[in-house]
Amino acid sequence: MHWPGSPELALSFLIGCTVKATLVLALTAVAARAMRSGSAAMRHHAWALGIACALALPLFTLLLPSWHSATLGSAARFWGAAHPSGGNVILPKLPSTVIDAAAASPLSGQLIQLTLFLWTLGALFIVARLLAGLARLALVAARSAPVVEEGWAQMVSSQRKRLGIARPVKILLSADPASMPLTWGFVRPRILLPAGAMDWSPERRRTVLSHELAHIARHDWLAQMFAELTRAIYWFHPLMWFAGAKLRSESERACDDSVLNSGIDPSHYANHLLELARTLKNAHRGWSTALAIARPTNLERRFIAMLNPNLNRGGISRRTGLLLKAATLCLLLPLAALRLPGQNLSGKFTGTVFDPSDGAVPNATIVMANHKANTIDMTTSNAEGNFVFNALPAGEYEMKVLKPGFAMYRAPQVVLEPGRDLAMTAKLDIGGINETVDVKAEGSQKAKEAAEAEAKSKAIRVRIGGSVQAAKVISRVQPVYPQSAKAAGAQGSVLLHAVVGKDGTPLSLQVLNSLINPDLARAAVEAVSQWRYQPTLLNGEPVEVDTVITVNFTLLP
Repeated sequence: MHWPGSPELALSFLIGCTVKATLVLALTAVAARAMRSGSAAMRHHAWALGIACALALPLFTLLLPSWHSATLGSAARFWGAAHPSGGNVILPKLPSTVIDAAAASPLSGQLIQLTLFLWTLGALFIVARLLAGLARLALVAARSAPVVEEGWAQMVSSQRKRLGIARPVKILLSADPASMPLTWGFVRPRILLPAGAMDWSPERRRTVLSHELAHIARHDWLAQMFAELTRAIYWFHPLMWFAGAKLRSESERACDDSVLNSGIDPSHYANHLLELARTLKNAHRGWSTALAIARPTNLERRFIAMLNPNLNRGGISRRTGLLLKAATLCLLLPLAALRLPGQNLSGKFTGTVFDPSDGAVPNATIVMANHKANTIDMTTSNAEGNFVFNALPAGEYEMKVLKPGFAMYRAPQVVLEPGRDLAMTAKLDIGGINETVDVKAEGSQKAKEAAEAEAKSKAIRVRIGGSVQAAKVISRVQPVYPQSAKAAGAQGSVLLHAVVGKDGTPLSLQVLNSLINPDLARAAVEAVSQWRYQPTLLNGEPVEVDTVITVNFTLLP
């Protein structure tokens, strides 16, 4: 199974959408519960909007610019700090750190692939079931004959006018005399009647047509298709199956209210439904994409509701519908733009580390620091010098490459974008070396006072090792404290910069702190120029290397 980007990104996207859909459906359930004293039409409208919002979340998440919540990010970092299994440092006031991001994830690559495969398999099954249902309805419609009797046409016309249906509605007569009345279609809706419907009484005809046309007027079939598509995405989510069942149940109850509002007696209507359920078969079962008038699954509850005179059987006004849609949109847009912690991931960040001779550098440490998020991720290069970070959070990073014997490589700004892979190379320079020499001599009281007044300089430290064979001093001449400097009470540190040649000879000696006493500087240069080093070897070949030598001249009290 091939996924665009990386499997980690796909799984993160799916988890993020599932979390948001859970919130949407939970809020919808709470709203529907609060509307229990209202009409079934209003509750159905709420469930339809909640399901449509869950369906639109993946698309809007891809289209809208990302929005990050600092509160959620802080909470996520606190949770990770409190739980060692999250791979973060437990000590307070330290940035969260992941060592080897490619392997630190609790989910291995194979497990992620298996999870995505199972999700795809379930989604394809739901879609295949939906397509099979539509194909079956198309086959039934092809085998059915249109009803052209004048009495039926007049009754359909009057009911369409009452319900405000402008679209033409086609009435079909099934070849099966025991087929349950069904409704499907949006642009060209159809109503399927059993073969025995031609012998029905006018009251039963009116009852069945009122119910089925109410489905068409309310666009119930379209809402049910949205529910099926949403269920295909979140097929593993129990709340989604609950929402789909509630949508269908409230749809039937809302159509029952429409029938009763047309003037049909509740007891007569209940008798007709019971007779239809008893004599006709539910040929298309529970997974049918059509809407049946008398599904046995919720028939008892419908009887109780239609025989209760105290229930609210009103519809939903245009204003109320617009308010519900506006509230749903206000929830959908920020929720889709919100990136949950760990969801806004970049693609793979890969690269190769080279030395000055273009050789691969193994076991180099690559550090990615996100100063805004206060996180540090690290990995190491393999034997070929390659490294990889799998799905780091998108953002701006400072990249450092550390390897003993080499100077630190630093890229101050590496931008990782959501869902995009990035590759770059890092070429390391040979690290400098340093030596520190202490030269002490007996001094006067004047020298003691001067020593207390002047601060000593600090030696520079560098890393040496790895594939670099470090230079080291093999012959050293100790500097001599000049008598003139002792008499003047002069002391301090002389910083010398030199280039150690391929033969180990110091080249281009330069005094870095020009304000030091000239006699001290001269003494340091004279001694260090006579030093000899073992050459620095890079992959077995001698190379020149920078060095900083600190000579500390100190007068003893």
